[in-house]
Amino acid sequence: MDSFEWNKIIGAVLGSLIFIFVIKTVAENVYETEKPEKAGYIVEGVVEEGPGGAVAEKPEEMPDWGTVLPTADVAAGKTISNRCLQCHTLAKGQPNKIGPNIYAVVDEPRGVGRNGFSFSSAMKAKGGTWTYDELFKFLKSPGAYINGTKMSFAGLRSAKDRINIIAFLRANADTPTAIPAPAPKKEEPPAAAPGRARRSPSRSGPS
Repeated sequence: MDSFEWNKIIGAVLGSLIFIFVIKTVAENVYETEKPEKAGYIVEGVVEEGPGGAVAEKPEEMPDWGTVLPTADVAAGKTISNRCLQCHTLAKGQPNKIGPNIYAVVDEPRGVGRNGFSFSSAMKAKGGTWTYDELFKFLKSPGAYINGTKMSFAGLRSAKDRINIIAFLRANADTPTAIPAPAPKKEEPPAAAPGRARRSPSRSGPS
């Protein structure tokens, strides 16, 4: 094959590449879509970011466990716990998976025990115990509450879902942890006594 034939082949290849590049550029300009101002959905446990970075959330008020646990839906909590089965086992005596077995986890020490499971250094450093409050905060967004945890679960944004699954985790034990007494009701300040109407002095007309 002489040089003339090679030149024709190289020219054809270069022409094709230029043509593809032009078509791609035109298509991007014609069909360019604008990014929506707000996402169509929010993934559970993920903090939405704005122009100034992550939006700080207001501290969440803790439930009154003495009031919410007796009326929580344990069956609904068990259904929600099915999401945990990919990484955890729930029944007594079952082996660990990617995450530890979480039978009787309520009020257990955090980051220790659990049949020799290797916890992250972040979980060990957090310390403390899995109280109702701690589970409630952790299950909302594990990665945000304990930065560096191995747990990749996005979290449960719904407070009701977290209350229900905590009620299930409490019941999932040989001896369920005690439910605290309901918090005393806040006394409302007494209503101010209505002021007495001030009567204007009567004027008697000319006799």
